[in-house]
Amino acid sequence: MLESEKTKITVDIHNRKYTIVGQESAEHIKMVASLVDQKMEEIRYAKPSLDTTQLAVLTALNTMSDYLKLKDELNALLQKDRNRKEDKKRR
Repeated sequence: MLESEKTKITVDIHNRKYTIVGQESAEHIKMVASLVDQKMEEIRYAKPSLDTTQLAVLTALNTMSDYLKLKDELNALLQKDRNRKEDKKRR
């Protein structure tokens, strides 16, 4: 995507406006912002004493943990599929 084709959109996360510039569609950026906002709200509800910085860091940690778990699950499924294909070739 060319520089001129980048998406620029303003989103609300945790009651603050952020202007995001990226190569993804506006719908994708809105979805990501919505998920971040939801996760922050979920954590804030569970731990209302957190300040905004602590809340943001905990949200990032939780999100990356979820990402790594999903990545591991995907890799395990891909390996299982490769093993299954190799088994079929041997028969």
